[in-house]
Amino acid sequence: MSFSLARLICRAQVGLAAPLVHVEVTLAGGLPVFHIVGLPAPVVRESRERVRAALLSCGFEFPAGRIVVNLAPAEIPKDGGRFELPMAIGILLASGQLAAQPAATACEVYGELGLDAEIRPVRGILLAAAHAGRAGHELIVPAANLEEALVAGTPVRSASHLREVCAHWSGGHSLPLHHGSRPSGSGPAHQPDLRDVRGQLRAKRALLIAAAGGHNLLLIGPPGSGKTLLARRLPALLPPLTDSEALDCAAIASVSQAGFRLERYGQRPFREPHHTASVPALVGGGARALPGEVTLAHHGVLFLDELPEFDRRALEALREPLEAGVVNVSRVAAHATYPARFQLIAAMNPCPCGHEGDEQIPCRCTPAQVARYRARISGPLLDRFDLHVPVDRPEPGAFSAGAVRGEDSAALAERAACARARQIARQGCCNAELTDEHCERWCAADAAGERLLEQAAARFHLSPRARRRIVKLARTIADLESDTGGITAAQVGEAVMLRCLDRERLISACP
Repeated sequence: MSFSLARLICRAQVGLAAPLVHVEVTLAGGLPVFHIVGLPAPVVRESRERVRAALLSCGFEFPAGRIVVNLAPAEIPKDGGRFELPMAIGILLASGQLAAQPAATACEVYGELGLDAEIRPVRGILLAAAHAGRAGHELIVPAANLEEALVAGTPVRSASHLREVCAHWSGGHSLPLHHGSRPSGSGPAHQPDLRDVRGQLRAKRALLIAAAGGHNLLLIGPPGSGKTLLARRLPALLPPLTDSEALDCAAIASVSQAGFRLERYGQRPFREPHHTASVPALVGGGARALPGEVTLAHHGVLFLDELPEFDRRALEALREPLEAGVVNVSRVAAHATYPARFQLIAAMNPCPCGHEGDEQIPCRCTPAQVARYRARISGPLLDRFDLHVPVDRPEPGAFSAGAVRGEDSAALAERAACARARQIARQGCCNAELTDEHCERWCAADAAGERLLEQAAARFHLSPRARRRIVKLARTIADLESDTGGITAAQVGEAVMLRCLDRERLISACP
């Protein structure tokens, strides 16, 4: 048997990168053997049996010689079943059972093969399609991945069986070419309305400010006071995603365990991990350096309910992503950098029993128990919350038919969007993302406001980070009031009042 070689192209998935991979298939004489080289993961090495069974089920002859599949470049780790379809096509080309087409050099091929030659979907197709579009390549993808690939705006062909790809390759029956079109972003069909939450006018005001400026928020109150209800209504107040933000979120979802879902395209992510989540689950990791909750919440909201119940190490791992907006996941065999520009909202009880400071139900906790409970959250993490807002138990009159219920989510979202638009036009980002240098330029207070800030800093022993967060909050309050001038003392005062943990280190003293 003479030596023969076939080449196809595909892409690996490493973090949010999709490096090009050349699938080289050689066929030579010798004892029958099938080798896959090029740093393949165990699941890729298992592809040998699936490829063999798929070719035989289609009636093709499996070559009786020495088959070597090289996935180049060798230093990039290869994982998943996406390389199985190009392997099968390469074997058919090398053995002469398919004729090579000139356009094949500019066509990327993806797909996992079943034993009956069915082409099954693979993860990360949107990311691969986006990179292929920039390179000017067409794609052949599993039919189940077609909608996902079209989101990237790249010309795509799809197939559900190996025979369809072989017919297309031989010129017998071409696969139709679909031209990508990015769907318009849309919000969820139904979102809970903030108007349904009775009372809690102070917490609703804090939610509006958080939505307008992209600020992190901590809600503190007894059980059943409405903390979780309030937190789950924050996404309804946030402005719609831009086209680039929607594509970023879709690409992250494409490489995640859950995968891409077209019906969620254009929706701001809302992630609500359980308090038993581990450090890799929150910030990313595992053997393949997969994205964690902070990345899945990129451009959206990460809600941590029962904050003190989370593992201390997991909470401390949030500190760097909150400041940098990215997370670097390093493993022995993989390294990935993921975006993590999310809005953190958390809820907690004031003590283990939840009733410390409650006027209606007495607290059963000892001072030592309360101290241990509060010590689960470090000072540096608390310092990264822009707002610390107490959520008191609603008054009985709040549930009467004639009680004032406040504005609905649509009206508040419109106000938040107007304030956010002022920030983008002025400084190119929301107030929560301002750097120290930009704070000095855009968050200057008038003389009375500066005096009030100095007095608050001296009385409450504010850290420099806390001072910066107060002026950012005051700038957002001014944007909500359409105030384009300097920050006033009243706005600085409200910002100080919205940080109860600065005023009183003991949660029991929150007003």
